[in-house]
Amino acid sequence: MNDKSHPDDGSVPKLGDKIALVTGAASGIGRATALLLAGQGAAVFCADIALAGAEDTAQVIASRARTATPLHLDMTSEPHWQAAFAEVLARHRRVDILVNSAGISFAAPVAEMRLEDWRRVMAVNLDGIFLGTKHAILAMREHPEGGSIVNISSASGLRASPGASAYCTSKAAVSMFTKTVAKECLERGDNIRLNTVCPGGVKTPLWKSMPMFQELIARHGSEAAAFRVMEESAPSGRFAEPEEIALAILYLASDQSRSVTGTDLVIDGGYTL
Repeated sequence: MNDKSHPDDGSVPKLGDKIALVTGAASGIGRATALLLAGQGAAVFCADIALAGAEDTAQVIASRARTATPLHLDMTSEPHWQAAFAEVLARHRRVDILVNSAGISFAAPVAEMRLEDWRRVMAVNLDGIFLGTKHAILAMREHPEGGSIVNISSASGLRASPGASAYCTSKAAVSMFTKTVAKECLERGDNIRLNTVCPGGVKTPLWKSMPMFQELIARHGSEAAAFRVMEESAPSGRFAEPEEIALAILYLASDQSRSVTGTDLVIDGGYTL
C-alpha cells in the first residue's frame, strides 16, 4: 500500500513521547491516523480485529524508524479492551491518546432489517466506543497529564440517510455519548478531553462491504470509477482522503487543542449544510 505522508513543515502538531492506541488501524482512517501519529512522535499501538492488517501498519511505522505495536482487538469484547490497556500500561505505564476509529457500515430499510443486524451495528459502533472510552479513562486517571480521546462519529450521525437507520443512529449516539462523558470528566476534574470527528464521504475500504458500492463497481468497472460516480453527488464534488481526517484527529489528540472538549469536528465537504 502506498501510504501518504504529510510534510514536516512545522504546521503539523508534534506529539513528543505520547502513547497512543488507535483502533481500526488495519485500514482506512485508522491506518492513516496510526501512521500520522507515529510520524509526529507518538508510540502507537495499532489495534484491529484484523490482526494481519494491524501488523502490516505497525511494520510500515517501524520501517520509518518509529515505534508501533500491533494488537488484536475485538471492539465488542471487554476482556479484549482490558488486555489491550494492560499491555499498553505494562510497556509504557501510561496512555495519552485513544482514537476509536474502528466501525462497520450497514444499510437496509428498517422494515427489512433483522434484529441481529441492528445489534451487530450497535455492538461495534457504539458498545465498542463505550468500552474503549471507559477503560481509557480508567487508565488516564492514573496520571496527572490526563489524555485525549477521539471517537469517530459521522456526518450521517448529524443528517438522516434513509436506508441507513442503524448506522445513523449508532453514530448520532457516539456524538452524544462523547459530549456527555466530556462533561463528566470536566465536573470530576479529570484532565481528560473527549471529542468526535464526523467525516462525510471518505475513500476507505469500508465501502467495499456495501452492496450499493459493489453494484457501482459492476456497472462502471472499477473502485475508482465507483468513487467518481458517488463524488458527483457530493456537495464539494469530491470525497476526502483518509489522511485528511487523520490530520483533524491529530489536532484533537495534540496539546494544540487542550481547550477543546465535547465538540463534533465535522469534515464533510458541506454535506450537512
